[in-house]
Amino acid sequence: MSRAYRQSPLLVDYFEQYLEDQEINTFLRSVSERYFIGSLERLALNGERMARRGAVLALGRLSDYQSNFVLGKALVDLDRGVRTLAENAISLIWPRVGLAIHQRRLGAVADKIDEGDYDRASQLAGKIIQDAPWIAQGWYQRGKAYYHLGHYDAATRDCNQALEINPYHFQAAAVMGQAFEMQHNLVAALESYRRALRLNPNMEEVRARVIQLQRVLKNQ
Repeated sequence: MSRAYRQSPLLVDYFEQYLEDQEINTFLRSVSERYFIGSLERLALNGERMARRGAVLALGRLSDYQSNFVLGKALVDLDRGVRTLAENAISLIWPRVGLAIHQRRLGAVADKIDEGDYDRASQLAGKIIQDAPWIAQGWYQRGKAYYHLGHYDAATRDCNQALEINPYHFQAAAVMGQAFEMQHNLVAALESYRRALRLNPNMEEVRARVIQLQRVLKNQ
């Protein structure tokens, strides 16, 4: 009997208790007392359905960018519940990369994007890229800011770079699709949207754009 199998029922107990009481801190405390990150990653990949759900939920709160590969795989899990939890979890770990100063800067850029201050967001993201060009999230954030500023060529370049660094970055693929669509490059937009869906099949708005663009291109 494998170690993962022996541990799985305990994690399932914690997860089912969380579903009942919605006490996330209690869930995380129980999990962190019993499981290492590596154990959770193995369960996220190979556990039974409820164990995978619990492991993915825990990784999103307890881990960092080191779990990007595992959570990226979980995005295409056969179970929709795992996929939904993975979408949230992987978005949480992407900014948890680099030094503490990089993480603070990523948070500041995210705040500026939320506020609609895209010019300042692009400037701040540019500083992250200059200091740590290996952080995919910095490229994505600047690409998103450029998209909202109407700089579509720059947006596609930055989002493409984000995907080169982090091949699971479905958000970057989706923004690329939007930028190509604004440039009336529907073929490139469709491919970018399809790429986003391959990474994250739960993106229903992107799926709708794929269907619509397929119809438009078929009728041209």
